[in-house]
Amino acid sequence: MSMPSWNDPKLSTMKRVALWLVQEVGVVGDQTQLRDAFPETSQIDRRMRDLRDFEWRIDTNREDGALGSHEHRFVRQGAAVWEPGKATRKVGVTVTAAERHALMMRDGHKCRSCGIGPGEPYAGTYIVSQLDVARRSVRLPTGQSSVQLVIECNRCRVGGRELTADLGNVLSRIDRLPVYERKMLAAWVEQDARGFSETEDLWAAYRSLPADSRDEVRAALQ
Repeated sequence: MSMPSWNDPKLSTMKRVALWLVQEVGVVGDQTQLRDAFPETSQIDRRMRDLRDFEWRIDTNREDGALGSHEHRFVRQGAAVWEPGKATRKVGVTVTAAERHALMMRDGHKCRSCGIGPGEPYAGTYIVSQLDVARRSVRLPTGQSSVQLVIECNRCRVGGRELTADLGNVLSRIDRLPVYERKMLAAWVEQDARGFSETEDLWAAYRSLPADSRDEVRAALQ
C-alpha cells in the first residue's frame, strides 16, 4: 500500500502527525515546527503523544536529557496507523488521569526501580526526577507475556524499555528459599522497604572505592 501524504485533509490528525514525522521531520524536531504544520489543531502535541499507544517511540527531554524543553526525538516508527485497521486502540492502552493518580498512590509516589521521588535531584547532578506511568512487559509463570503498569522516573523508564520482568523466575526462586529467609523477604514486602545494616552500608561504600583504596580497606580488616 502506498503511503499517503501527511497533509491529506481526509486523514485524522493523529495519522497526519505520524506521516509528518516520517516524511518531514526525520529525527529531531520541535514544538514550533509541529504547531506550524498543524495550525488549525489545538493541543497538537497530544495527538503526537497518542502515537505511543501504537508502539511509536517519540522522546522528549523527559526521556532524553540531551533534548531541549521544546524538542522531540523521533526514535522509532510503530504501527502504520494510516493503513486501514491499524489505528484501533487496544482496550486499556490509554491511561486516564484518574488511573494515573491511582497508580501513583499505589506505588507510593516513588520510582519502583530506583526509589527516587518526584522532583528529587539525581545524586551528583542538578537534574530532578519526573515520575510517570511505564508499561512493563512481564513474563508470567505460564510462559505468556503481559504488559503491566508501573510508576518509574524518566531515567529508569528509558533504560527499561526493552526489559522484560520474569515473574515466573521470581516465584520459583522464592519457593527455594529457606524458611527464615522467606519470612525475612515477606517482612520486606509487607513494609515495601528494606533496612540495611552498618556492615551492608560499608560493603556498598567499599565497592564504590578505587582499587588502591580497596586495598587499604582489605589490609585494615586483616
